[in-house]
Amino acid sequence: VQLQASGGGLVQAGGSLTLSCTASPSLFVFNNIGWYRQAPGKQRELIAAMTSGGYTNHADSVKGRFTISRNGAKNTLYLRMNSLKPEDTAVYYCNEVRSATMLVPANIRSWGQGTLVTVSS
Repeated sequence: VQLQASGGGLVQAGGSLTLSCTASPSLFVFNNIGWYRQAPGKQRELIAAMTSGGYTNHADSVKGRFTISRNGAKNTLYLRMNSLKPEDTAVYYCNEVRSATMLVPANIRSWGQGTLVTVSS
């Protein structure tokens, strides 16, 4: 499966962005899929996940500000990010998730193209 994230950019604190992730051939190759991010000097973390049935879950650090969603017909996963903070600055990736309900990342060997989000104070 090829995954490509896009939509990142430079935004001021308090602003919003919507990231997109296109999956080829299909989002539904995965039972669970989600958004990860890696801030400079930090480990990659799973911040939002969705099951094939549509259940969603978000990490405490982004809950209430970020929303994961999808358009199955377009094979596209989204991450709507509101009330952005400087600590949200990171490269964002989409990929398989081991458990959406427990927010457990998958053991991923290959990462697709990420998209950089920079939040200025």
